[in-house]
Amino acid sequence: MQSAQFWIDHLQLRAHPEGGFYKETYRAKGRIASAALPANFGGDRHFSTAIYFLLRTQDRSVFHRIKSDELWHYHAGDTLTIYVLHGHALTVHKLGPRVDRGESLQVIIPANCWFGAKVEQPASYTLSGCTVAPGFDFQDFELAERKTLMAAFPGFEDIIEMLT
Repeated sequence: MQSAQFWIDHLQLRAHPEGGFYKETYRAKGRIASAALPANFGGDRHFSTAIYFLLRTQDRSVFHRIKSDELWHYHAGDTLTIYVLHGHALTVHKLGPRVDRGESLQVIIPANCWFGAKVEQPASYTLSGCTVAPGFDFQDFELAERKTLMAAFPGFEDIIEMLT
């Protein structure tokens, strides 16, 4: 297995605001007119976008949400635990290669859900890909505030504290 630094260097990944490292690999040329999107988008969007995303054990993807569905793809490394807060519930997904142990090679995060992720295995990493449709735009990205999530999702304080 390659090291995290191998992937960071060879894929030219850079720090991501939510944590970890990323590089955009695809942005569709086609655009969806704002009139065809829900009003909360506030402008045109590309049909789809894709990135590489890498988290190391010492990193975390803090709770955030976006206005589009996001499909995560496992590429390399160990299992990534993805936490999704929606409604009044927590859903935990395992993105990884061990499908015989309940892990998934792909995980879908519905639009407007709070989610974050962490590599649980010591001294490890997960290299994943994320595809977003309609395409990702940083104006659709919202970082969570701990106090707000704690009030909205009582009973999940430990996870919220870990990922905010």
